[in-house]
Amino acid sequence: MVDLKVESRGVKRSVLECVGHTPLVSLDRLFPEPGVQVMSKMELMNPGGSMKDRTARYMIQQGMREGKIRPGSHLIESSSGNLGIAVAMAARVLGLSFTCVVDPKTTATHIRILRRLGAGVEMVREPDKNGGYLDSRIRRVKELLHTIPDSFWINQYANENNWKAHYHGTAAEMADQLDRPVDVFFAAVSTTGSLLGCARRLREHFPSIRVVAVDAVGSVLFGGPPGKRELPGIGASRVPELFSPEEIDEVVHVDDREAARGCRELLEREGIFAGGSSGSVVAAIRKTLGKLPRPCRILTLFPDRGDRYLDLVYNDDWVDRLAAGQEEERTSIMGERV
Repeated sequence: MVDLKVESRGVKRSVLECVGHTPLVSLDRLFPEPGVQVMSKMELMNPGGSMKDRTARYMIQQGMREGKIRPGSHLIESSSGNLGIAVAMAARVLGLSFTCVVDPKTTATHIRILRRLGAGVEMVREPDKNGGYLDSRIRRVKELLHTIPDSFWINQYANENNWKAHYHGTAAEMADQLDRPVDVFFAAVSTTGSLLGCARRLREHFPSIRVVAVDAVGSVLFGGPPGKRELPGIGASRVPELFSPEEIDEVVHVDDREAARGCRELLEREGIFAGGSSGSVVAAIRKTLGKLPRPCRILTLFPDRGDRYLDLVYNDDWVDRLAAGQEEERTSIMGERV
């Protein structure tokens, strides 16, 4: 009998082999200005819907090579959604179990996908001292480590394989795809793994490249005051261990309404249905474009798909509530000044 499962050229053995090799797209309709080219790596085209597929696959595979993750291990991770989905997908393929610790800002769609992929979902509801949930999620992860046998915390916030996934993957691909140097690299930040991994590799090819971090208004990553943030996946209420600010040339802060506007503009002009952090990058480039030299080639990446944000940035009622909340906050501040 013919063995039908013999490896065949062009046939992948699992969905994990489909991660990466995403295209680079020029956003000429969105940024038609003379002397400017903006290009984005379409990480939303990974099989799990986000660039976190790379992070999860690399961290888990390296953990298995090092013997930290063994057959029967129970993975645990804190996630705002996308990394959790990526880990759950990998765990299915590799025969591992997984529990994801989330918080109330994780979208209902993310949670449904996690459960469909077989992940256990632990919800924390107590905000941390900065008004976010990251410290609360990590505290719950540590509690679970003591109660679940053979459990292993991937720890995306301190795991060096987080940035290495993008150094060896995302940025290596971008360098191969580019036929000319680029001047500026924009990337949204949370754990900062993707930005640092890409920046380190890109600087080897383009030493004069300028690295711009796109952070959320209300995030504490760069020492700003904590504030209310609604979009998951960008910004943080805790500084991750991987953080290396000296490798970042500039920071642009974007609020939730600006991110929503960027998402809608990207969809209307380019037909690209992307998530909130992609909209934040679009808004940050808009804010910065006027002061950049000409000619200028700009590189960025769009981390995830937009279908998981239909109830957020693509929902008119959600955007209207944001506008009402900001107006109320401005009125309150003016009243205090008077």
